Amino acid sequence: MSWYEDETVTVLHGDCIEVMRSLPDGSVDSIVTDPPYGLGFMGRVWDSLPPGLPWAQECLRVLKPGGHLLAFGGTRTWHRLAVAVEDAGFEVRDSIAWLYGSGFPKSLDVSKAIDKRGGNPNLSAEIAAAIKAARTSRGWTTGQADRHFCNGSTNWTWFEGRKGECRPPTPATFAAIVAEWPELAPYAAQVAEAERVVTREATREAVAGDTISFDQRSSTERERRDVPALDVSAKWAGWGTALKPAFEPVVVARKPLVGTVAGNVLAFGTGALNIDGCRVAHDEPAGKPSSGMHGRSAGIMGEAIERHRETTAASTAGRWPANVVLDGTQADALDTQSGTLGKSAGVRGRGGSVYANGEGFANSLGEVGQVVGYGDSGGASRFFPTFRYQAKAPTSERPKVDGVAHPTVKPLELMRWLVRLVTPPGGTVLEPFAGSGTTVEAAMLEGFRVTAIEREADYLPLILARINRVGVTPPPPEPEPSLLDLIEGDVA
Repeated sequence: MSWYEDETVTVLHGDCIEVMRSLPDGSVDSIVTDPPYGLGFMGRVWDSLPPGLPWAQECLRVLKPGGHLLAFGGTRTWHRLAVAVEDAGFEVRDSIAWLYGSGFPKSLDVSKAIDKRGGNPNLSAEIAAAIKAARTSRGWTTGQADRHFCNGSTNWTWFEGRKGECRPPTPATFAAIVAEWPELAPYAAQVAEAERVVTREATREAVAGDTISFDQRSSTERERRDVPALDVSAKWAGWGTALKPAFEPVVVARKPLVGTVAGNVLAFGTGALNIDGCRVAHDEPAGKPSSGMHGRSAGIMGEAIERHRETTAASTAGRWPANVVLDGTQADALDTQSGTLGKSAGVRGRGGSVYANGEGFANSLGEVGQVVGYGDSGGASRFFPTFRYQAKAPTSERPKVDGVAHPTVKPLELMRWLVRLVTPPGGTVLEPFAGSGTTVEAAMLEGFRVTAIEREADYLPLILARINRVGVTPPPPEPEPSLLDLIEGDVA
């Protein structure tokens, strides 16, 4: 079960439910995880269902009282995840929306689906069945075929069909497949027909088959909507089956407290969120009275700011973290819509009134009040946690070992923010679905211990690559002490 151990990281190989059953009650401080969404991603078996009740029950058991669970979900299936978490006994405290601008709509063009394939709606399915039969007859996995013929992309599973849609290979790719699997040669004509694309400029010539593939088209051609060739399909031009994906939800749940929040924190170190450690940074410190202030008003405003700095220095580190997290693209879009907003510092006087320039406060109260706001200016995105240029994990954050890479990788900075939000100093993070080890690397960089579980053996070397990247040298494997001994020693 134990695949790797050092003083900071434990990597366990196996099904997460079975592995968690071997962990003691109340042995971890937080769970931050990116589980399968249950969308059948790339035909992977591990993404057939989102985590269910047995998984959530084990998460509840191994967490300390008040420990938080953060779990990503898919927009179509995360309700099942949330219900399982709640039914297990967690308190669903909130949800975090991770917004990004790089999503690509995976939508079926209905009109094209009707009139393409030369009027044969089953053509793609016939090609897909033949390709699958050729692969399975050789005992190959879809991953092997993908690496061999498609440079490790996700194309092969589309060739065989997924999500109710088949996308045959281009004639060039199919020719390369036929060169090694000659029994597919009779399907070359069907593949060529499936490649037919009808555009505004080529409506008449399209039936002759002299066209180009989607990937070969210029950006201008990609922007043009294909013109339906058949009257029956024209009425459905512009209809599709999906919206552009632009966010992923995160379930925020907490194991019930023992007593009050304060008592639970003192007893177990869990139950609260690290607000100051996750504040939204701002560029300009509060402190300069507005240019319109003068005399006594300016002096009192300045005095109020100095007191505020001395007594609440932590809050000047940034704004309160929100339950919406942006990537750079979404932040820029929001700022474009909002425009530049003015400085926001003011003084709150008696009765809760806020005086933006201090004059009314000084004249009516004659005493020092509380500074409100941060005195900075900019777009509306400054009110939200933003990880610029991190919409999806960049190539530099995607480890690849012996040609194997994980297809779904979260940005490292995002995961660092999440583990920091819910894990107490010196605490232990549990990641039941380790994948390539993003949560492992994030926890290490934040100074936490981490226990990671991964079922797929192909991904274990990716986790080790991340561990080594942080600078931990793997120790020689030793049978003793066991993981259980280590955990029991920590709990004691």
